[in-house]
Amino acid sequence: MDLRQMQYVVTLADERQFTRAAALTGVSQSGLSAAIRGLEDELGTALFARTSRRVEPTDAGRALLPFARSMLEQAAAARDAVVRATRELSGTLQVGAEQCLGLVDVSGLLERFHRRYPQVEIRFDQAGSHALLDRVRAGDLDVAFVATTEHLGALPATVLGSEPLVLVCPPEHPLAGRSRLAWEDLADVEFIDFSQSWGARPLNDGACAAHGVRRRVRFTVNDVHTLLDLVDRGLGAAMVPRHVAAKPQASRLRVVPLPEEAPERVVSVVSTPRERGASAAPHLLELLAGGRGGPGRRGAA
Repeated sequence: MDLRQMQYVVTLADERQFTRAAALTGVSQSGLSAAIRGLEDELGTALFARTSRRVEPTDAGRALLPFARSMLEQAAAARDAVVRATRELSGTLQVGAEQCLGLVDVSGLLERFHRRYPQVEIRFDQAGSHALLDRVRAGDLDVAFVATTEHLGALPATVLGSEPLVLVCPPEHPLAGRSRLAWEDLADVEFIDFSQSWGARPLNDGACAAHGVRRRVRFTVNDVHTLLDLVDRGLGAAMVPRHVAAKPQASRLRVVPLPEEAPERVVSVVSTPRERGASAAPHLLELLAGGRGGPGRRGAA
């Protein structure tokens, strides 16, 4: 068993689906599946029970998980110790992120960076994607994790992944039983959505407008959990990224796929285009490229 296999096991156990686990580990879905099968053959037992919709660890898989996490944490700690002993880095790192990006564990990434570069002062702000882009351009942020493809301009950007949008609604909602929606089904829906500074809001508005749907947004929020709470209380429906619909706060809600041509939400990391001498930002991006937030993914922020 090697570290890469352990990363696959941990990520698949956390995500419960091959598609997203493959995206997070930077391997094809077929490659991930083959690696897991190879490990199962090596150990002589199934580590995951596969269904058409989800993947669940077996008893053997759950028994392996603590050791897999420990191996990854020890390897990361060893690399960080070597870096601390051989590199001196200080100064300030200013980072921003939109809430609940799903495709990157920003909290885990900052934890790992702090462990490796303890002399760097980290300043972190949470805001909507469009507000974050303005702050990167103004030089107030070194790095921002955003959920939009709009208004990037000349900012250096790296796409971290994408995921589809879905409709969440309470069980008693007229659309709750649909297997898939048509655009005209959304014409009479009362929506709950994020403010315009969030990446999802212009994406939702633009998709509906492009298909002749005039949206009625009754509640505007700046917090994912508030949005889910309002939906749960029967005050409207919401178009959200798929991982938001999988949150525990959404367990009572119904998830309905949008039309097949609905856009996907794209998550990217952007950084300042200016040279800043001894900026710590490249070191954060280096860590990101090596593991999307480190081995201890305790829920992507």
